[in-house]
Amino acid sequence: MGQVTQFHYTAQHKPNQLIYGSGQVAVITGWTVKQAIAKHLQPSEYAVIGQLYSPTRGINLLVRNLLLNPHVRYVVILNATKEDKNAGAGECLRDFFHHGVQESVSDTGRKSWVIRSHIPGYIDIDIDIRAIEKLRHALKVEVATSIAEAVEKIKAFAQIEAVEPWGIPLDFPMATVEPTVLPGTRYGHRIEGKTIAETWVKIIHRIKTTGTIRPTGYDGKWQELIDLMAVVTAEPADFYFPEPNYLPIDRSFLTEYISQILDDSPYREGVKYTYGQRLRSWFDRDQIEQVIEKLIGEIDAASAVMTLWDVKDHDKGGSPCLNHIWLRVVDNELSLTAIFRSNDMFAAWPANAMGLRALQKHIRDEIANRSAYDLYMGPLITLSQSAHIYDDTWSNAEQLIKQQYAAICSKLDYADPAGNFLIEIADGQIVVTHTTPGSGEIVGCYSGKNALKLAREICAASPAICPDHAAYLGMELQKAADCIKLDKAYIQDR
Repeated sequence: MGQVTQFHYTAQHKPNQLIYGSGQVAVITGWTVKQAIAKHLQPSEYAVIGQLYSPTRGINLLVRNLLLNPHVRYVVILNATKEDKNAGAGECLRDFFHHGVQESVSDTGRKSWVIRSHIPGYIDIDIDIRAIEKLRHALKVEVATSIAEAVEKIKAFAQIEAVEPWGIPLDFPMATVEPTVLPGTRYGHRIEGKTIAETWVKIIHRIKTTGTIRPTGYDGKWQELIDLMAVVTAEPADFYFPEPNYLPIDRSFLTEYISQILDDSPYREGVKYTYGQRLRSWFDRDQIEQVIEKLIGEIDAASAVMTLWDVKDHDKGGSPCLNHIWLRVVDNELSLTAIFRSNDMFAAWPANAMGLRALQKHIRDEIANRSAYDLYMGPLITLSQSAHIYDDTWSNAEQLIKQQYAAICSKLDYADPAGNFLIEIADGQIVVTHTTPGSGEIVGCYSGKNALKLAREICAASPAICPDHAAYLGMELQKAADCIKLDKAYIQDR
């Protein structure tokens, strides 16, 4: 007979994201939705069921919860999907129980317990190593590669008579830091960069500087900007990875992720969908093929649109974060614009952007192969309605900004699509000639003696002027005004 003792699982971290039972088995489902396993079990057969997405963010919280619940004596780790293989969280967790930890530093430079695994995973150094070692040796761990296998292992453990808790509940306080938020625009933001890596650092800096701190609706907080547009202008065909790589992904992860956007996939229990499935077959149409044929037949069409949003998503939940994609050809240049309703800008956006760039290139190449159109790769634009950073990556984000933002700013391209402004003094007045970039065609002329009034007039007439260009213009106009007062010659940039 199975055990009848009723246990109560207490979660200090992510409590609203777990399914609770009264048994002694902790079930970690990875990227498989937890309900896909729970529906095959009775609550008495498990202690808790939860998903584990990231080894660098999730294992630390999982270990803390297990230390608080010493009645848990068995762990079943489901490592079943391509997403699990990509993320590596299940494998890293298995390595934690099998091989333990060593003292080193985390990806943010903090002293941490680092899991002995080829997949990076960290546990707070504040947790006593004796408690970690006791936990590791007290729990029996099994890995399953399918839902059916996981259910079989869980039920087998549940048949064992109740085992005494391995110790007393242990709670190690977790340090939290509330970010300093500067005033800024709440809605509508534009960030541009040549590469995805450069643009990502700018995005993280903008959110961390002026983003509003809000509850996530699940557990914890996020820092958020609403309606953030990111424009990537010159990502190379083979993708740019900095050296050393500060992105949250590498090339091996990217290869598998791109297939999730480009390729269809069959239905799998416990997996909600892939973006490729939504684009290729969800609506009984291959939307990628549709837009290729649409543009070949009408190259300047404004209706090459793909949708991933299903009206049924309102009812059943689990709706895709990526909702709509547009392709446009302007001046022989193919651009792609994608809208996300919700976007984890720290952990997910770089992979999202590279996957979309691969889709953009696939469409460009297919158009070239099937027609006479040999299009250039235009910009990739993402619009994130909720652009956020979760509180468990705030320290990572701050470290990224500290290490990379200044270097990226020092390499700014001062070319301004709004044009150039030539300043001179004539007849006792400042005269400003506005010319187009490249061709130098004159498109405007301004004159006066008051530098501030001129700067405001120019910026009002050219609202797209880059901020650093506007600042430069203001300084030069003031120098010109001072030269008039002092009756000195003015030469721009001297």
